[in-house]
Amino acid sequence: MERGLGVGAGTGLGGRLRVVLGWLLRVLLWLASALLYFGSEQAARLLGSPCLRRLYHAWLAAVVIFGPLLQFHVNPRTIFASHGNFFNIKFVNSAWGWTCTFLGGFVLLVVFLATRRVAVTARHLSRLVVGAAVWRGAGRAFLLIEDLTGSCFEPLPQGLLLHELPDRRSCLAAGHQWRGYTVSSHTFLLTFCCLLMAEETAVFARYLAHGLPAGAPLRLVFLLNVLLLGLWNFLLLCTVIYFHQYTHKVVGAAVGTFAWYLTYGSWYHQPWSPGSPGHGLFTHSQRPQARLKRD
Repeated sequence: MERGLGVGAGTGLGGRLRVVLGWLLRVLLWLASALLYFGSEQAARLLGSPCLRRLYHAWLAAVVIFGPLLQFHVNPRTIFASHGNFFNIKFVNSAWGWTCTFLGGFVLLVVFLATRRVAVTARHLSRLVVGAAVWRGAGRAFLLIEDLTGSCFEPLPQGLLLHELPDRRSCLAAGHQWRGYTVSSHTFLLTFCCLLMAEETAVFARYLAHGLPAGAPLRLVFLLNVLLLGLWNFLLLCTVIYFHQYTHKVVGAAVGTFAWYLTYGSWYHQPWSPGSPGHGLFTHSQRPQARLKRD
């Protein structure tokens, strides 16, 4: 009899525990959903503001121009001052790959959910193909500049000995160093990615305002892009503080900004281009609502 009561009490306790855990799980899921909704709404409003986007351009310029002054006020032995730090190796060196992966998923979802047309989706995704071509072309141009302006030096205990080797390949093959004008490819790429992501994610505010479907997966992908954009800003600041010479960084950022202007600021507004972000997405959708509404 006592054994039966013990088994019954244990079963009842286990049942109550499952109920409590189930209730806690539902509360956590509700909180996660609320945070996802609130965070995506606020981020969409910020990124969709034309005024804030103009201020963002000023922010990037200030980071590159004045950021190097912070090198006199930071710890030179911090982890971010090392070329081999985790973020430099895993993120900065592969910045375009991360940007394409996250932003490609966002553009794919937004365009296809808004139009249900594969051709339109492919056209908008082609902006990333153009961006990849810009990145590759700029990298080759930077190497060409370094080759044309460089000279071969042999490091010695007393200093550097100038050699007459004509090009980088023969210089490096001889075990020497080739030194020329090196435009900061990292500053270029991070600046270009920041401007590109700000343009592409800004369309989400209009997407929500037109009452288009915005479930949890799309909102999560959008917030991941926002987080990546924040990371690029932070790593750009670290780059201009700890690495490269001043003019190399300024020129790299200027080239990145010019590449953005040629594409997003000029060419993408032409009919024979991939189109600007949001172009043709909302012509057949619902009229904008007075306030963003949750699905």
